[in-house]
Amino acid sequence: MQLSLPAMTPILATAGIGWIYYRRIRSQFGRQAYRPRRALVRLTILGVAMLALIFGAVMLPHVWPGVLAGSLIGAAIGVFALRHTHVEPCMKDAYYTPNPWIGGALSLLLIGRLAWRWAGGAFSSGMPTSQASPLTMAIAATLVGYYLVYGIGLRRQIRRPAADAAASAIE
Repeated sequence: MQLSLPAMTPILATAGIGWIYYRRIRSQFGRQAYRPRRALVRLTILGVAMLALIFGAVMLPHVWPGVLAGSLIGAAIGVFALRHTHVEPCMKDAYYTPNPWIGGALSLLLIGRLAWRWAGGAFSSGMPTSQASPLTMAIAATLVGYYLVYGIGLRRQIRRPAADAAASAIE
């Protein structure tokens, strides 16, 4: 039995999404090199995603409480995670060690919710937009809010020691 490309598309898409999540969760553990350009691109994409969630909340009034609550919870978790992140400014590069439990737990929460929706048949029958789940939108807003606040805060934390070092060198 030979599978054609249209028949393999769900398998390839699932494998691709699995690989993306594996890399995302793996990046929550251990010392990470801070790459400013990559971080700026990620923040831009997350900003667009947050705007899309806000637009979705406006267009689908039954999901706005979930988006609002998720955004606030994500921002609070982002601030909490920044307090538990160790930043190491070096001469050439900057490194940080994120708290592995916070980002990993949020990623697993999203994977669990997607698996729950998938098991319920939400993705196989072509879900109409009027049945968008407030819980799923809340979890998505939590993740986007968390990564936005964490990314902006991490950028500020890494720039602060560099600015302090430059100020002390001038004196």
